[in-house]
Amino acid sequence: MNILPEDLPNDIEALKALLLEQALLLGKKDSLLSEKDSQLAQWQSKYTFILEQWRLAQQKQFGKSSEISPGQGELFDEIAAESDVIDTETETQTVSYTRQKPKRQPLPKDLPRETVVLDIAESDKVCSCCQGALHCIGEDRSEKLDFIPAQLKVIETVRPKYACRECEKTGTQNAIKQAAIPPSIIPKGIATPSLLSQIITGKFQYSLPLYRQETLFKQYGIELSRRTMSDWMKKCADALEPLYERLHQVLRKQSVIQADETTLNVIKEARSKCYMWVYCTGKDAPSKQNLIPNIVLYDYQPTRSGQCAIDFLQGYDGYLNVDGYQAYESTQATLAGCWAHARRKFIEAEKGMPKGKSGKATMAINHIKKLYAIETLAQQADNVEGAFKIRQEQAPEALANYKAWLEKSAQQVPPKSLLGKAIQYNLNQWDKLTVYLTDYHVNIDNNRAERAIKPFVIGRKNWLFSNTGNGARSSATLYSIIETAKANGLIPYDYLVRLFEELPRRKENDDVDDLLPWNIKLT
Repeated sequence: MNILPEDLPNDIEALKALLLEQALLLGKKDSLLSEKDSQLAQWQSKYTFILEQWRLAQQKQFGKSSEISPGQGELFDEIAAESDVIDTETETQTVSYTRQKPKRQPLPKDLPRETVVLDIAESDKVCSCCQGALHCIGEDRSEKLDFIPAQLKVIETVRPKYACRECEKTGTQNAIKQAAIPPSIIPKGIATPSLLSQIITGKFQYSLPLYRQETLFKQYGIELSRRTMSDWMKKCADALEPLYERLHQVLRKQSVIQADETTLNVIKEARSKCYMWVYCTGKDAPSKQNLIPNIVLYDYQPTRSGQCAIDFLQGYDGYLNVDGYQAYESTQATLAGCWAHARRKFIEAEKGMPKGKSGKATMAINHIKKLYAIETLAQQADNVEGAFKIRQEQAPEALANYKAWLEKSAQQVPPKSLLGKAIQYNLNQWDKLTVYLTDYHVNIDNNRAERAIKPFVIGRKNWLFSNTGNGARSSATLYSIIETAKANGLIPYDYLVRLFEELPRRKENDDVDDLLPWNIKLT
């Protein structure tokens, strides 16, 4: 509405009323504009978030799965930056080295050997020049590896019966004497310890489902149904339960435990998702310097509630290396955060951003790389005390710089973006992430547990589900024994054979410490 000067009233009160009316109109317009701007900003934020999610989904589907970014092995970014500086005066560089030819590893000396001699004919052992006899001046040897398919045999046990002829004649009581049946894991069954070990390792170590093993046995003319094998595994798991419980007791005495969990489909459970929890301590592989027992225990639970961890840990008050899942908060343990999860949030944010615009995410990853570089230096120390000293001297400064960067960046990044969520996750978990400074036995991450649960995840891709909760519990026991054996440098097949030979001879409450993986002697 346009007002001409001649249209303005001469009365002061009328002018005031007109000015007030115009001010109200302008206020409404500003309000509408600000509302539109706010709505536009919200849509822009949602659009950016959807784009990030789409890029991340594309990367997960088609990109590399590795989380290690270039330069992960470098000690400090400053060193890497110096190495990137190129002397402009030097145009060429001469490199002199000797290329080593790959050498095949020799075959084990203890394998059975069959020698095949390829000699020339006797008629050729004459010199073609002077017709003199040739003499041997040496020989060439080469090795080839031959594969002999698995062999099956039947062990037929014969138990003669003995009676007294004189008692038969007189009609008095005639006692029959006969050797007792050897104790067995499967009484009255056809399975030997070696067969049971083969079936169990086939499924739980090599992820070969029972229906495939059923097909393999058919090739040898053996009708062995998956239902029968499943029943055998349940009985084996029951027999191994005392050993599992003893490992459980030893695990809860350790100063540091790592934990993780993953989903499991159980057909006859009322829930859509059940869970397999894993608790472990020690290292991935045996070490002479490692005084901590290597233990990996799986625990099937129908839910993911904190009560599952409470029931398993049974009052454990040591350090618990875990991710940010809140269920562990209900335990009595001191929670230590995982820097691998903290880094993973920024890696996802980096993947979700457009190319060339991931500066802050990359900067956060570089900060965390410095912490891992300090851990690499600490692992090279001669003893635990020296390693802990390196961690305490160098890590606090790197942590302080990183936290200052996080707090500053939190004010600059939208909180609902992937980058904003990564920053907030790190800040929320900060107290737990710095717990590893208090004890060197606390790991900087819980990758040990993540690697321990991976064999189960790989197997799950093949056999897909468990039929019942009891079957899932049996699987947890068998996975535990196999993974603990591997972590202690044992061959699971040999270990299980020995256990299935020894356990039937034991009474219910007998000590099983001599059967623990770090105590048993298989040779």
